[in-house]
Amino acid sequence: MNTAPMANPPAATRDGVLVDAAWLEARLHDPAVRVVEVDVSRAAYDDWHIDGAVLWNIYSDLKDGDYRLAGPAAMARLFARSGIGPDTTVVFYGYGPAMGFWLMKLYRHADARILNCSRDTWRSAGRPVSGAAADPVPSAYRLGEQDARLRAGHKTVRAAIADPDTMLLDIRTPEEYRGERFWPSGGTEPAGRAGHIPAAVRQPIDGIYDDHGAFRATADLRGVFSGLDLDGDAPLITYCTIGGRASTAWFILTHLLGRRNVRVYDGLWAEWGRMADTPVATA
Repeated sequence: MNTAPMANPPAATRDGVLVDAAWLEARLHDPAVRVVEVDVSRAAYDDWHIDGAVLWNIYSDLKDGDYRLAGPAAMARLFARSGIGPDTTVVFYGYGPAMGFWLMKLYRHADARILNCSRDTWRSAGRPVSGAAADPVPSAYRLGEQDARLRAGHKTVRAAIADPDTMLLDIRTPEEYRGERFWPSGGTEPAGRAGHIPAAVRQPIDGIYDDHGAFRATADLRGVFSGLDLDGDAPLITYCTIGGRASTAWFILTHLLGRRNVRVYDGLWAEWGRMADTPVATA
């Protein structure tokens, strides 16, 4: 296997946070690059994945038993066993790539990126895939301090309900927002209540991808978020159920549209809807 860095491969796009398929294929065997598939189960990864990619399972790797964000010690172990060092370029793809990207930036990792196409687009173009789980050499990773500008906790969200200067953005389906279902799949949650955080505004993210699974042009993305003040700096807090959609909205707003002061509520509906004393609205 050739492990030397590639010379002069194509440039990254959108100031480096998005990379196209040719850019990544040119670097698949570069030891300074780690590819991570983010999903909610092993099924798709075990069927096939980008050659050399490791899997981050949202439920078992990124969340604890109560669906809250896993703690720093667990994150440090995950980064280390994924072969990620402080200077590694980490490229995410799959079901929830923006969630992986957000986590890396939460811990101030310097170089995280997202593959700007879907899994199916990658494979249909004949690019390298594998069915064998990757086994990278573990690294030593010392987490940085969390960047508080990216994360909103439960207390901050509760305070935001009565704060007219802070907007809560619910990045879920109408059925979830109205309280007709707890989980996006329609699965039941006996310990939870369906609905939305009072004062939250539902923000759809339909139409953010083209037919190849790439993010649409900036003008199109601004249209998706046309109900927001994209040039202001009043606080915005995104949430969904488990993190994929909320972090995607955060990624677009901050890294593709340049919106300041956007955070992700880290507990999300999986926390809020399962807490006994949180206010829940259904209208």
